Amino acid sequence: KNRRPPMAELSPGSSAEEVLAHLRSIGSEENRRGMLRYGIRIDRALGIPHGVQRQIARKIRRNHERAFELWASGITEAQFIASVTADPKRLTVDDARAWAASFDSWDIVDGVSDLFVDTDHWRELIDEFAADEREFVRRTAFAMIAWSVVHRKKEPDATFLHFLRLIEVHAADERNFVKKAVNWALRCIGKRSLALHAPAVALAEKLAASPDKTARWIGRGAVKELTDAKTLARLESKKRSD
Repeated sequence: KNRRPPMAELSPGSSAEEVLAHLRSIGSEENRRGMLRYGIRIDRALGIPHGVQRQIARKIRRNHERAFELWASGITEAQFIASVTADPKRLTVDDARAWAASFDSWDIVDGVSDLFVDTDHWRELIDEFAADEREFVRRTAFAMIAWSVVHRKKEPDATFLHFLRLIEVHAADERNFVKKAVNWALRCIGKRSLALHAPAVALAEKLAASPDKTARWIGRGAVKELTDAKTLARLESKKRSD
């Protein structure tokens, strides 16, 4: 059996090759198979838990050039670590487009969307990706909307009202990984503030009454969560603390 190098050997000075060697040494076939239960594609995965990937990213710290080398490996876990250790201020629109073009599973979309929201081009990317017909690129737009609720604290409500329009436009996209992200985005916007809650619920109710099956599914799921007593109580306490 090969000795598994301990994570202690990784550092901010570790090269992409060293990080990749470590990842390959800790991969698990059992974990890979388990990922299938969650609808995750495993062709490019080594089977490393998400928490371990985050620990490695913290250990090696930000290094934009190395992040691109990790990305180029095509290994899912290396790409997630690349997204955590890349510099969002240096990631260009073309970089984001190139990375999104390779997306093939919901987990890598949701991980990397977190980085995209921290770039200066996030709003333009959301509009562009929402208009894109590729399933995982369109999912990226709505995953970014969901993350922007968390990351973009100072963003005016007008931005999120625009996102509600995008949600309405694409609510009939019946592809599994798109409709789930559209539903996620709608619920997140509705929970951002009391001011956004009412328009989000109004849209959710409109979708719930739609003749389209996918729009109804999205709407009903959002109505259920956004009108829940716990959600309303959280929004009220958030308003008091603001």
